[in-house]
Amino acid sequence: MTPIPNTPGIGLRLAHLAEMVATCPRAGWLEIHPENFLANPHAAELLVELSANYPISVHTVGISVGSAGSIDRWHLKRIRGLADRIKPIFVSGHLAWSTYRNEYLNDLLPLPYTEETLRLVAAHIDEVQNTLGRPYLIENPASYVTFQFSTMNEADFLAEIVLRTGCQLLCDVSNVVVSAHNMGFDPHQYIDDFPSHAIAEMHLGGFTPEEDEATPGSEVWIDTHAAAIDRRSWDLYAYTLQRFGAKPTLIEWDNELPSLPALLREAAYAEEIARAIPMETGHASAH
Repeated sequence: MTPIPNTPGIGLRLAHLAEMVATCPRAGWLEIHPENFLANPHAAELLVELSANYPISVHTVGISVGSAGSIDRWHLKRIRGLADRIKPIFVSGHLAWSTYRNEYLNDLLPLPYTEETLRLVAAHIDEVQNTLGRPYLIENPASYVTFQFSTMNEADFLAEIVLRTGCQLLCDVSNVVVSAHNMGFDPHQYIDDFPSHAIAEMHLGGFTPEEDEATPGSEVWIDTHAAAIDRRSWDLYAYTLQRFGAKPTLIEWDNELPSLPALLREAAYAEEIARAIPMETGHASAH
């Protein structure tokens, strides 16, 4: 199992898979969505080949730890099977819900931050970690609404999840930028309050401004992963590195995909930012 370096990696999507195998470009590490490979045996074989040359992280989109119903154990076991073949350092997912009565919803929906939700999410994370046989990383969401009956803030909720389950965290810096704009809070204060001791990985991705239909003349920012990383995300990333030090950082681009060289240039720019900030360097590993 090759450790993931504290340098930028890229999200590997199927459109770039053959080119990655053929050219083996310089990249710190790769992150995949397992759902893209579970129904594609040929792609899975190419991924196994790549895993011999690159450290791998797995970012799930079909595990719904915030749903009131049960976790899809069959889906979990399939992810476990793929993970056993490619031996990822990290497996991660979202603090959200995306299933209802065994129906998958094409979205990551928000949760109220209450004790009841905390018990539910913690129990599901325990099940995920036990089934996968690996620590699970939970990602802070991009927010578009909040709940009046929440009894704690997001940072405290995440810290309590870590305490109860032993999981680790994925700090999505661009999600903080999006949420701060949409919800009207200070992104730097959010980073200051984030449970830094549990951060194992970071994400950076593009967002799309759209007109806020509820408030004409204003914008809501949508976490689309369909554009280059915004300067505000780069700025907050530099601040986060100053606060917490180097972490494996993913360049996440899922829609309106650029060329593979363009994606690698985004990763190279992230590396430039990191090199300009004095900090300890090293490798990340699962604990």
